[in-house]
Amino acid sequence: MHDELRAALAGLLDGLPPTQAARAVDRLIANYRGRTPTDAPVLRDRADVAAYAAYRMPATFEAVCHALDAFAARLPQWSPATHVDIGGGTGAASWAVAATWSGHRTTVYDWAEPALDLGRELAAGVLPETDWQRRVIGAGMAVPEGTDLVTVSYVLGELRPEDRRAVVAAAAAGAQAVVLIEPGTPDGYLRIREARERLTDAGLRVVAPCPHSGACPIVPGEDWCHMSARVARSSLHRQVKGGSLPYEDEKFSYVAAVRPEVADGSPAGAPTARIVRRPQLRKGQVLLDLCTEQGLRRDTVTKRHGERYKAARDAEWGDAWEPAG
Repeated sequence: MHDELRAALAGLLDGLPPTQAARAVDRLIANYRGRTPTDAPVLRDRADVAAYAAYRMPATFEAVCHALDAFAARLPQWSPATHVDIGGGTGAASWAVAATWSGHRTTVYDWAEPALDLGRELAAGVLPETDWQRRVIGAGMAVPEGTDLVTVSYVLGELRPEDRRAVVAAAAAGAQAVVLIEPGTPDGYLRIREARERLTDAGLRVVAPCPHSGACPIVPGEDWCHMSARVARSSLHRQVKGGSLPYEDEKFSYVAAVRPEVADGSPAGAPTARIVRRPQLRKGQVLLDLCTEQGLRRDTVTKRHGERYKAARDAEWGDAWEPAG
């Protein structure tokens, strides 16, 4: 699916003047990093949408894939038959769901018709079971009852607080499973933290990244929970983003939660802990920062731990881990 998405994106900016693409990208970067929620679509026309897809789709796709991989590892025998992508725009999360599971039908909701048009164009022949619908994202929206999976990726930060709450409430009310992804910034984490509390208050159980559904042990303002996904840069990606490296690391915060009957039907137990920072490799030892049901802790794994040390050296940020003792 990675290759199919790259192929779909190839040539996206053909015919678009470089200065126009650059201006659209600069405005989108400012919006993406800004703190100004809106009650109107961010993507206004074809130039905006093409720039957005070239600039953001590869990174969004990889971040959502990482979140869904952690979800699927926790619930290996579960798969969605129906998927709703709220604020799905050009469809990055829908591509990620298709890379994780097969045999489902996706409905993309977005309020920007140009984004839906391009998403439909990119997915043609690759994601056939996808319906693209124009919807207002916010107060008054609803998810069809019985929907298996709802994704909301890189959307909450664009919304006013009341619309943000409405989106999370609609997802919690209508879906068996909800996956929310935001930028891996302190503000993005706080939005995920607030949404996580609303999901658990609605009776859902957290399955990733947290190893529990209790209160987050992080003190706001002192730290934030986020993960990292490596994104291979295509020539198109380098064209719109600049830089010479063949890759970049996308930081993101996320939460995946399910209804109790979904969690109870899983043969896999909840992970005891998750690695919440990049492992630190030192001479003869590995330092792992962990989130556990009892709170945050650091494990030091040394050569004398044998196979456990080898596993720690191979462990990655975001992996589940069984702490010692």
